[in-house]
Amino acid sequence: MIIVTTEHISGYEVTEVLGATFGVVVRARGLGGDIMASLKGLVGGEVKQYTQMIEDARRQALDRMVQNAHEMGANAIIMMRFDSGDVGSNMSEIVAYGTAVKVQRLQ
Repeated sequence: MIIVTTEHISGYEVTEVLGATFGVVVRARGLGGDIMASLKGLVGGEVKQYTQMIEDARRQALDRMVQNAHEMGANAIIMMRFDSGDVGSNMSEIVAYGTAVKVQRLQ
């Protein structure tokens, strides 16, 4: 699966646009992470537990988006983006989305 953040893929032609594809992940922060974040808030610095949680969620959202695109019959995703937000007071939502397409290598 080719995934790009651009509208065009160098060396390829879009032959069919299949529609929007996405992957969503919602992750809850644990009590231990909240305590560490509060302590880091006092002294400053990276909250590595949250960084790792968000990195894992982004990978999982990307995997789900690719799976969705495969089910649609796509062999590429263009205009791929991530979005995130909070759900409640201790959950984060990560969304990977783009346009599922069929592409063909240019001769």
